[in-house]
Amino acid sequence: MARVKIEVEGFQCERCGHKWIPRGDDEEPSVCPKCKSPYWNKPRKRKVKGK
Repeated sequence: MARVKIEVEGFQCERCGHKWIPRGDDEEPSVCPKCKSPYWNKPRKRKVKGK
């Protein structure tokens, strides 16, 4: 058997950087599964202190 590269589309949180593949629906998730931010798809406007 030959090896092949398979690409799958997923999502990435703009807040914490978490990447995930949705389970099945084609709808956008309402929150990030890791940090639970509802703004996962909007970049921050200001820098975070301490990072």
